[in-house]
Amino acid sequence: MCECNHPVVTVQALQRMPYYIQQLRILKEKKVETVSAPKIAELLNLNEVQVRKDFAAVCREKGKPKTGFLVTELLNNMEEFLGYHNVNEAVIIGTGSLARAIIADDSFQNFGLKIVAAFDTSPNQGDTEVCGVKILSSDKISNLCRRMQIHIGIITVPAGQAQIVCDQLVAGGILAIWNFASVHLSVPEHILVQNENLTASLAVLSNYLKKTLQ
Repeated sequence: MCECNHPVVTVQALQRMPYYIQQLRILKEKKVETVSAPKIAELLNLNEVQVRKDFAAVCREKGKPKTGFLVTELLNNMEEFLGYHNVNEAVIIGTGSLARAIIADDSFQNFGLKIVAAFDTSPNQGDTEVCGVKILSSDKISNLCRRMQIHIGIITVPAGQAQIVCDQLVAGGILAIWNFASVHLSVPEHILVQNENLTASLAVLSNYLKKTLQ
């Protein structure tokens, strides 16, 4: 197995790596043993130089001429680099349609994410669990996260409630927050917030269509 490196990589490179992993898994299932950076670039419609740089950030050993990289080794190196071999337990706050879709999506476990609990302001007024994940009262967020040493919190509540539950997560020792609420969260410097603002993405699409259809 090639020796892995841990250089500083850009956010854009990190965001491309799950696509590489998905493609490498497909190749592995098809019993393909080797693949080159140009081939991956072609399959994903990416810049070849960009792909080579991304691969170099994962493994010090260069691909062999004409054959490229061993698919299994490159896949393992990339999954290890991103921490996918470590199961990261998470909690989700909110039990609406978006939260239920995230909980029901088994594919997240392939990327090292396991949701162990869901929280709602009124858990006793509806279902007690979603796809086997128990729904608990939101006043238990901090205690459970601290007790179970949970480091990832997923926020899917309305914008007006997001900062409140964010503070509860931080108080419980959360280190990373996946935020689907359309609001900026205030957190300490050591907390990472990854925002998924659906309305912002919609604004980009809407503006593109406006310009294109004029």
